[in-house]
Amino acid sequence: MLPLHVDFWILIGVCALTWILSLITREHSWVDRIWSIVPIAYVWVFAAATGLADHRLVLMATLVTLWGIRLTFNFARKGGYARGGEDYRWEYLRARMPRPLFEVFNLLFIVCYQNVLLLLISLPAYTAWRHPRPLNAFDWLLTAAFLAALVGETVADQQQWNFQQWKKSERAAGREPRVRFLQTGLFAYSRHPNFFFEQAQWWLLFLFGCVAAGSLWQWTVIGAALLSVLFIGSTRMTEQISRERYPEYAEYQARVSALIPWFRRSREDLAQVG
Repeated sequence: MLPLHVDFWILIGVCALTWILSLITREHSWVDRIWSIVPIAYVWVFAAATGLADHRLVLMATLVTLWGIRLTFNFARKGGYARGGEDYRWEYLRARMPRPLFEVFNLLFIVCYQNVLLLLISLPAYTAWRHPRPLNAFDWLLTAAFLAALVGETVADQQQWNFQQWKKSERAAGREPRVRFLQTGLFAYSRHPNFFFEQAQWWLLFLFGCVAAGSLWQWTVIGAALLSVLFIGSTRMTEQISRERYPEYAEYQARVSALIPWFRRSREDLAQVG
């Protein structure tokens, strides 16, 4: 069986599993729970199809595995695999949609669309499988950039974790946290640095396929592109919720870049614009 066919059957299986589990448990974060695991399988299927003889595919699979280990650890420590660990955004949407409409949304978007997206972002491995050639300097440059993005996302998630732990300790001590959302560290230069580095890693994986094919014109760009579209929608929803919780978040939005880390604007600059 061709590796793409194997991945297709994995896709069918995880779609069925995550949909059935969402119906049984009434929780809708099952795709979130396999998000960091399934792409590893998809890419290793292509590497295994070459008998692990294609060094580029083994390198790509190793990098995706590192991505998955980091993300799985971060998701687990936040309680994502525990019962009741549903993403707050699904709860937010469910409260604002009629139940039948939300179940349609669950099947078509949460289950089907997101699972298809997980396959699509992995398909630069298909390009590399179709165009086997020795590793070159571009591969090592992409590897260094991927690892830098991995470190950046790790730092951003750790900073967010430390801040949330501090908030919990303040409330446990009977004090209201003086700062209600993270605005320091990487978050002083990007409102969502973890989102930025996450997307960067998948765009870099796409470029590995381009290096193998010897051309940027690869249809597998659709995976990274759709992932960016998904993050745009997710960012808008996340920020809408943040503005509802914290009115001061609007000033943070005005001062700090949404995604790409950049110099923040001072209050004096905002006053001049106003």
